[in-house]
Amino acid sequence: MRSLSWIALVVALAWAGNPERAGQAGATQLLINPYARSSGIGGLNISNCYGIESQIINPAGLALTRRTEFVFSHTRWLVGSDIAINAFGFAQGFRNGGTLGIGVVAFDLGQFERTTIDNPDGGLGYFSPTMLNISLSYAKIFADDRIYVGATVKLIHESIPDAAASGIAVDAGVQYRDRSGNFSLGVALRNVGPQMRYRGEGLSVRANLSGAGGTYTNAVHIPAAGFEIPSVLLIGASYRIGIGEGEETKSREAGTSGGQEQKDYLFSIIPSVGFYAHSFQNNQLGAGVELRYKNYFMVRGAYLWEKDITNKEKAQNAFNGLNLGATVEIPFKTGENRYSTFGIDYSYRPTYFFNGTHSIGARLYI
Repeated sequence: MRSLSWIALVVALAWAGNPERAGQAGATQLLINPYARSSGIGGLNISNCYGIESQIINPAGLALTRRTEFVFSHTRWLVGSDIAINAFGFAQGFRNGGTLGIGVVAFDLGQFERTTIDNPDGGLGYFSPTMLNISLSYAKIFADDRIYVGATVKLIHESIPDAAASGIAVDAGVQYRDRSGNFSLGVALRNVGPQMRYRGEGLSVRANLSGAGGTYTNAVHIPAAGFEIPSVLLIGASYRIGIGEGEETKSREAGTSGGQEQKDYLFSIIPSVGFYAHSFQNNQLGAGVELRYKNYFMVRGAYLWEKDITNKEKAQNAFNGLNLGATVEIPFKTGENRYSTFGIDYSYRPTYFFNGTHSIGARLYI
């Protein structure tokens, strides 16, 4: 009860959000979920996310990977804008209950015509901006498979010709699961780090300066303003409802969610709720549900609400609140009493502008 009271207090204090600071942060790509599985439920699986995708939600869920996992995802971001996102993740579990994860998210923003002060009309060729995030995570299981703790360090890099900005950010999170493995709570703090600033020759110009010796031409550096990164606090809960009797299974050995011994129900219904407290925009509150047939087929959907979400002129998010997704998971035998899985994930997020966002991913657990 104390934990629930603390969470309620945090939500009450943070509920107002910071809409007046919208547009003042940089590196906002840190808020984009490039993975197909977790984006299908709007990232509301804060308390029960698992695997390498946990890097983008709550790094504590990484601890549920006890063997080796590979994930690749491709996103067509705001279809019509010609922006693509590719994400790759690798996780390795260890005998001490810890798991190490590495993730790379690269943005393809297309080509732009190059211009300068002296050539504002272009004619100098084209360039492609670079936007890259590299994450290193570690998570560990505590308290008899009931407490999961994880942390992530992220390297952020953005560049255009002759100018670049780099920075670091830290995420931390915790998940709690009851003894049955059905009820879970999760809290995560993401994108905590120092200001970033662009530097490079592109911020220098030739200027005529006057001095004691007369007038001369010299390179003058124009300092760029620093910008903060968009930190966010996540709080969530979920509960699994099982239908149809099954056997007791070590789910973490099968590459599924949950480290405890729990029933492998024929059907499962997993409702989730979550709250996002943003530092540079409206806060978001959402609810979603995932329906499972064993661990072979899953469909999910969610609605993420924020202030003025029905008014596209005032809403601070391009998405209209809906998130939809599905997964097909295929098990295959890789040894005596040992099974691995191969999964295909898909998600769709409709938007007010452009033609929505599609993500498709593949996951291998061996």
